[in-house]
Amino acid sequence: MNIEMAAGLAGLVGLIGGLATGLAIRFSEAAQGKSSPPPDAAGALPKGLAAVLGVLPFSVVVVDREDRVRRSSPAARALGIVKDERLMVDELLALSRLVQRDGEIRETELQLGPSRHDTRWFAVRVAPLGVQGLVLVLAEDLTELRRVESIRRDFAANVSHELKTPVGALLLLAETVEAAADDEEAVRRFAGRMQLEAARLSSLVQDLITLSHVQGDEPLAEDQRVCLDAVVAEAVDRARTTAEGKGTELVVTGVQGLEVRGDQELLNTALKNLIDNAVSYSPERTRVTVETRVLDGRAELSVTDQGIGIPERELERIFERFYRVDPARSRETGGTGLGLAIVKHVATKHGGEVTVWSKEGSGSTFGLRLPLLEHPRSPEEQSVREDIP
Repeated sequence: MNIEMAAGLAGLVGLIGGLATGLAIRFSEAAQGKSSPPPDAAGALPKGLAAVLGVLPFSVVVVDREDRVRRSSPAARALGIVKDERLMVDELLALSRLVQRDGEIRETELQLGPSRHDTRWFAVRVAPLGVQGLVLVLAEDLTELRRVESIRRDFAANVSHELKTPVGALLLLAETVEAAADDEEAVRRFAGRMQLEAARLSSLVQDLITLSHVQGDEPLAEDQRVCLDAVVAEAVDRARTTAEGKGTELVVTGVQGLEVRGDQELLNTALKNLIDNAVSYSPERTRVTVETRVLDGRAELSVTDQGIGIPERELERIFERFYRVDPARSRETGGTGLGLAIVKHVATKHGGEVTVWSKEGSGSTFGLRLPLLEHPRSPEEQSVREDIP
């Protein structure tokens, strides 16, 4: 999956940085074998070393015998490792003094940050820079790599949990059907339950496949002119059966003829997910409105419901994979917990964004905003539609 690709890229960056680090360390080892004039008052480094340090993709600090910082990179200062020509991290200062004392290269990992929620991880290497008493401190930021690893672990755990539920239900129902083979009514009832669980499993697998296609950095598989009228018509048609089952009225309105560039099937899927959510989380015999309009020079597909709304504290998390505001309600409606994550990634894939407004007890409005392929026609040429099945 694309998470593995991100980890691979992080490894490639680490490899490049490692080569540059090796050059710096070899330079320092070579410097130990010959005498060099001490750095001047301005803190000049031995000839050629400054150029090597300049290409390192890490936070770089050079410290002298008096614990003064002679050279530091902008990243080291921005992260608070250096301030007022001093090392501000006690662990790094202690390592620097040890290296100055015995000349041995030391490596470790440090966790820095004011709080658990704002922590950064660093791989640190401290090495001598010759006979001048200078010490080189390299700190590689591993925070993004750790984040990717955490996402991968969480994703694997969530997928395992989500798959276990329908698979376990199917196994139990199959055993029950076998035991009740002579009871035709029971067999029909349990067979119906098996169909529901199989449909839920199929939806989960399909959503996982779709999510894997849209969450990476690779370009769209299909990139063509897409008329949003066709996207709306297809998504509404796919959601019609579910809506009719709840007596929900689907209303389509807005500007016709808007076009974007992208993958029509992915846009169909994203809009259908929004409509399905609106229907699922709305009371029976209410209205769901799908509107197309131009907003700030972009096309917007919005879906408005008259449902239960979303608590404000949950709005920041609703686009996370497998996150559910109401897990019990989601299980009841057969949701996979991936629908809004897919919408978010589809929007990003098309150079757009997804917005949300919601108030508990008053419903929600989700907007899928996309770059217009071209400016819309004048108001006189635009037509407004309202299609109430």
